[in-house]
Amino acid sequence: MSEQVHNRLAMVRAERKVSRQALAEAVGAHYQTIGYIERGQYNPSLDLALKISKFFGLPVEALFSLEPFRPLTDEVYGRNQP
Repeated sequence: MSEQVHNRLAMVRAERKVSRQALAEAVGAHYQTIGYIERGQYNPSLDLALKISKFFGLPVEALFSLEPFRPLTDEVYGRNQP
């Protein structure tokens, strides 16, 4: 049984104004795969996770994690962890 991979893909994609279709074409995936990843219904392969990270110019750990991400406002403003 595989563990869920948490991600911030939808947030980053929206922030950068990149459509699912454009991202999918850039990384060699189907646009529905991008949606499945964003909704947590599919874990990306390492290859795909690295391609997506490279596309956005971000480290893979900024987009994907085995642990749920803390709220972004907590990370930006340095609030204490629960």
